Amino acid sequence: MNRPLSPSDEVVDLVSTLIRFDTSNTGEPATTKGEAECARWVAAQLEEVGFTCEYIEAGAPGRANVFARLEGADRSRGALMLHGHLDVVPAEAADWSVHPFSGAVEDGYVWGRGAVDMKDMVGMILAVARHFKRSGIVPPRDLVFAFVSDEEAGGNYGCKWLVDNRPDLFDGVTEAVGEVGGFSLTVPRRDGGERRLYLIETAEKAMLWMRLTARARAGHGSMVHDDNAVTAVAEAVAKLGRHRFPIVMTESVEQFLTAVAEETGYAFDPDSPDIEGTVAKLGGIARIVGATLRDTANPTMLKAGYKANVIPATAEAVVDCRVLPGRLAAFEREVDELIGPDVKREWITNLPSYETPFDGELLEAMNNAILTADPQARIVPYMLSGGTDAKHFARLGIRCFGFAPLRLPPELDFAALFHGVDERVPVDALMFGAQVLENFLLHS
Repeated sequence: MNRPLSPSDEVVDLVSTLIRFDTSNTGEPATTKGEAECARWVAAQLEEVGFTCEYIEAGAPGRANVFARLEGADRSRGALMLHGHLDVVPAEAADWSVHPFSGAVEDGYVWGRGAVDMKDMVGMILAVARHFKRSGIVPPRDLVFAFVSDEEAGGNYGCKWLVDNRPDLFDGVTEAVGEVGGFSLTVPRRDGGERRLYLIETAEKAMLWMRLTARARAGHGSMVHDDNAVTAVAEAVAKLGRHRFPIVMTESVEQFLTAVAEETGYAFDPDSPDIEGTVAKLGGIARIVGATLRDTANPTMLKAGYKANVIPATAEAVVDCRVLPGRLAAFEREVDELIGPDVKREWITNLPSYETPFDGELLEAMNNAILTADPQARIVPYMLSGGTDAKHFARLGIRCFGFAPLRLPPELDFAALFHGVDERVPVDALMFGAQVLENFLLHS
């Protein structure tokens, strides 16, 4: 008699197939493609084992989302949602070692755009969901499986639309897990050994895109012209781009640094002028952790003028602002002081920060599942410098965590793979993650 497939048996094939769907999200509905085809394939994998799925197009044709529910033993408990986005950022094939939409399985990795952001987690969720349904497993409580569109452009045609227009999809959901967390970070122990820390995302910075606008008198480029909109915006952009906002130690960041200090002996003194130098010792993850020590405002776009010899009446810039929890009012005051009264600002994207305590039964279930597979592990909270769909789910009162478990090689610069060239995920890490996710859901 053949042994039933386990999640680890099919997760690699599922992730490889998901990557082969080119779901590149350009940020423009007219040129974004592939989400509907991928979503229908996901629905087919679930329906094949007996799920009933709902397919929803969110706000525009082809912006596809799939939801399915597995009833649990205790219907009185709040449901747990597992969510993953199907879209990916675009990739330029000429820059890659393998084609970014090949899903190649080579050298112990699954390669391609979305391998870590986040078709690895989508594949793990699918593998566990199929296993539970195929085997007749009843989880402790209801599980909601959500596969959504448009996360890479803020979720206007995905989670934002779904939360605003279809809140019924989330009936009874009290907690959720998704990206970007659960992956391992290997740090040196003070006794000379190593410890794998598994980072659970409990917080996210606010994602705020700001437009700066200056207006002045138009004129001829050959004349003396002291009132110049381009100059005003350029000066404001330069001040913002060079400015260093103050270090602010939030609860999740402090807990993360305390845990690292306990393991490594590194001293993370928030009053030290070199705290960022100490954080840099953490390797690739330092780019994420370092960005959660302070607010950031990075100019990304400039727009002015239409002819070389015409001084324009208006000039604009866009600044990508990422703000720590509880810091928005202070951040705005600091920005206004920097740009001055002649440059006006407005928020064109405003996704708030999020933070939840590092405690509770769900965290215990994560910890136990990780320790079962990796007895020398330790879970720690951390803050993501970017944003996820959790920002939208939190508006419904859902408590959100990043938990896509992966045991990674110590030498792998995992943070660099997000939106990077040669994005890839270790085969062993996928099999580990499917095993951990199965254990977690059986005891959550």
